[in-house]
Amino acid sequence: MDDRERLRIPGPVVEALACPHCGGGLRRSGGGLACARGHSFDAARQGYVNLVAGRPPTAGDDREMVRARGEFFDAGYYAPLTAKLAEHAARWWDGGLVVDVGAGTGHHLAGVLDALPRAHGLAVDVSRYALRRAARAHPRAGAVGGDVWRALPLAAGSAGLLLNVFAPRNGPEFARVLRDGGTLLVVTPDARHLAELRSALGLIAVDPRKAERLAAQLRGRFTAAGEERVAVELSLTRAEAATLVEMTPSARHVTAEELRSGLARMPEPVAVTAAFRLSVYRRR
Repeated sequence: MDDRERLRIPGPVVEALACPHCGGGLRRSGGGLACARGHSFDAARQGYVNLVAGRPPTAGDDREMVRARGEFFDAGYYAPLTAKLAEHAARWWDGGLVVDVGAGTGHHLAGVLDALPRAHGLAVDVSRYALRRAARAHPRAGAVGGDVWRALPLAAGSAGLLLNVFAPRNGPEFARVLRDGGTLLVVTPDARHLAELRSALGLIAVDPRKAERLAAQLRGRFTAAGEERVAVELSLTRAEAATLVEMTPSARHVTAEELRSGLARMPEPVAVTAAFRLSVYRRR
């Protein structure tokens, strides 16, 4: 592959990017990106560019979590959530880049872009395994490495819509990159999310104060504009239930044997409730 063909970031997305070192604009340069001050960033073979300045404090999702997530999403089990995100995006988007912060594989971003034929999107994640998939998630999207706890590699006011699905939030940075009147769609787990698996396998419980903490993180910069609950009743094989667990943070707290033996005690098909809270915020 020619170095110039390696970068898989559409032009309108490149125009919104900012150098993580100096904050200047970026342009295509050889097989990657560069700013006017000479800071350069090579594209990975898969087409994404790492724009994390320095060493990130966490590696993000590991290879197995990303693999599991790709398999589970591809099976269509979370399609109702993606459809609901797309519905809200079509209602609120009125221009500007669509940015998914903590995008993972880019699955939800791709679904939103399908509903917005004039929009371009950017997947931001700290995991190189996730970025490898996100770089190819949609022809009108690109993917870059970015750390939510630092300055995002985006120009101020460049985004018209932010997505944040089961990912950390940085209120000040979200407000900086989102233009006036822009929309933030946040998805968090509802109290019933995966309750059957949590009970049987001793998985991490949903924080009962999650909604309260979300509001506190965004207070002063965003105005709440709505909320919707999305619940999906799943009927899974034990193997599919294992994949579901493996794609969550709980995978780091349960061994393969504990997962296998715990699921073996559950009747098949395994009945699981996926329950989400979709919150809409507008930038002040």
